Amino acid sequence: MAKRLIYIGLLLGLVTIGQPQNPPSSDTFDRQVAAVLALIKAPTFPKKEFRVKAGDDFQRDVNHAIEACHKAGGGRVVVPKGEYVCNGPVRMLSSVNLHLSDGVVIRFGTNPADYLPVVQVRWEGTVCYNFSPLIYANGQKNIAITGNGTFDGQADQFWFAWKKQPNGDDQEKAKTILRKMGETGVPESERIFGEGYKLRPTLLEFYDCEGILLDGFTARQSPFWTIHPVFSKNITIRNLTIGHGITNDDGIDPDSCEDVLIENGNISTDDDPISIKAGRDQDAWKRRGTRNVVVRNCTLRSRIANGFCVGSELSGGVENVWVDHCTMPNVTQGITLKANLDRGGFVRNVWVRNVTIDSCRQAAIRMQMDYHSYRGGNFPPDFDQITFENVHVRSARDYGWWLVGVPSKPIGLVTMRNVVIDQSGKGNKSELTNLQTDQ
Repeated sequence: MAKRLIYIGLLLGLVTIGQPQNPPSSDTFDRQVAAVLALIKAPTFPKKEFRVKAGDDFQRDVNHAIEACHKAGGGRVVVPKGEYVCNGPVRMLSSVNLHLSDGVVIRFGTNPADYLPVVQVRWEGTVCYNFSPLIYANGQKNIAITGNGTFDGQADQFWFAWKKQPNGDDQEKAKTILRKMGETGVPESERIFGEGYKLRPTLLEFYDCEGILLDGFTARQSPFWTIHPVFSKNITIRNLTIGHGITNDDGIDPDSCEDVLIENGNISTDDDPISIKAGRDQDAWKRRGTRNVVVRNCTLRSRIANGFCVGSELSGGVENVWVDHCTMPNVTQGITLKANLDRGGFVRNVWVRNVTIDSCRQAAIRMQMDYHSYRGGNFPPDFDQITFENVHVRSARDYGWWLVGVPSKPIGLVTMRNVVIDQSGKGNKSELTNLQTDQ
């Protein structure tokens, strides 16, 4: 497929060909990004240092150092070089920078009882109380984790059994119960999981926090989603290396967050390396969404999923997202916006440019409103004002783009500018649209 300049306005059974009334202008991208970056300020900390004096209980020792630093007005908590087993969560507090020295490896224990009592989380888009994430904060300000050390969630040593053998159906039962609670409006205080259920914890979850810096470390083998800020704002995530877990191991998932910078990441997961989220179905409709997210200079690999994704939990709405200079060497699908008819919400003002997709096994650009777990609702989301610019796809086994709308909610304006697809096995596909393009 030769290089082309394409403007596509997708309506129910209609297509606008040629120049739309107000097409996005490529020279505004940097200006818009600069305006968002001006809102994001990485936290700073007092020049005080607290060293973790690791004895026979690392989890106790690291949390004591964090508490001491917090009570003293803040500073840096340094974990000295070494390998540690942390039998329970690390609990972050305001004004603390947890710094991992070179050579630090922290392996989290695999006894679920160590991650009790339950804490407030958002589990796959629905708020509840569950096992603590391995690293957790709630309602804190100005917190950081820095340094070149490694967090190892040891998913392959234990947590995978909760997804597969011998009790793989237990998690599905718990998910069904939780989603029904969210759908029917059961009070959050009554959504108690943890012991007796098998909802795996995330590796890092900061809930309702402000002023977050995550810089330099490696995270691998997460039991569930890896980096998961929720209802938080002013977030800088940079220079992270994220390795495979087992399944549902999303790399970075900002969830109902505002003013987020993700840059210089090297992410290799089974599931989505980066997925922008905003809650699930009715439980999220009256909560805040996600807005003002910049993703740049990242390398994204996935064995079974998308390179960059919005959804499928997007019910609070996702808007103002810019993706720039990212590479996807090997993914199942490249850039995906996904939802189903239960979701509601919207995705608008998403701009992806300067992206290279070396190889994808399905579609390089995918929009779908027929994603799985549909319960029979009639609440399709709005997809509108989506721009792809300077996207180079070397090989797509199935489709260059594959766009799926529904009659009750047609996809809005999609602009493709300088999209180059060297090879696609099945060409391009649109469903419930009469898609044409300017050659």
